[in-house]
Amino acid sequence: MAVFNLTSSETSTFILTGIPGLEASHVWIAIPFSMFYIIGLLGNFTILFVVGREQTLHKPMYLLLCILAFIEISTTTSIMPKALCIFWFNLKGITVGGCLTQMFFLYAGTMMHSAVLVTMAFDRYIAICNPLRYTTILTNARIAKLGLVGLIRPVLFVLPMPLLLSRQPFCANNVIHHMHCDHMAVAKMSCGDITVSRTYGLVAAFVVIGWSLTLSPIHTIPPPRSNPAKA
Repeated sequence: MAVFNLTSSETSTFILTGIPGLEASHVWIAIPFSMFYIIGLLGNFTILFVVGREQTLHKPMYLLLCILAFIEISTTTSIMPKALCIFWFNLKGITVGGCLTQMFFLYAGTMMHSAVLVTMAFDRYIAICNPLRYTTILTNARIAKLGLVGLIRPVLFVLPMPLLLSRQPFCANNVIHHMHCDHMAVAKMSCGDITVSRTYGLVAAFVVIGWSLTLSPIHTIPPPRSNPAKA
């Protein structure tokens, strides 16, 4: 992610305001946020630990749960520590490189989450519709390949977004009215032409959503057959 630091911006730091309109309540808002974050970390690390230690759980569905847990840890950790620093210590500054890096992990994690859910849907579809061949169709090696594709595809789609923004000049208006670095919020900070960046963001979102919907096995599940004997 060091490439994100190669920006030609005049502004080297952005200001994250937190939750707009609720600045006076940030300290209280941070309490449930921190609790949910810690509970989420404990739950996901428990899943990774239990599945890793228990040999009988080394099966496709549990491996997918581990991938999902790892994605959840990475995505929330890219946002929550900085958000809590804003809420508790009023540390609102973030470098341009740090902002673009946070954006990358946020969007890549979200797309990875979607890809893993589609893979889990395929797993359940095969388990229900073809249970006798389940172990031969979905082997651990095949699940690992599907998981790898699900991890690489979002990286390839998301990486151009911060790279395009890293080449933009950022002017004096450096305040982002969010608690994290949103793509369009950062793009609006630029005093250059953001047409390409904005268009790519929209196209990438529609392609990923369309890809997930197209691959969803719900469209291929046959309808229940009526029993002619009861007709």
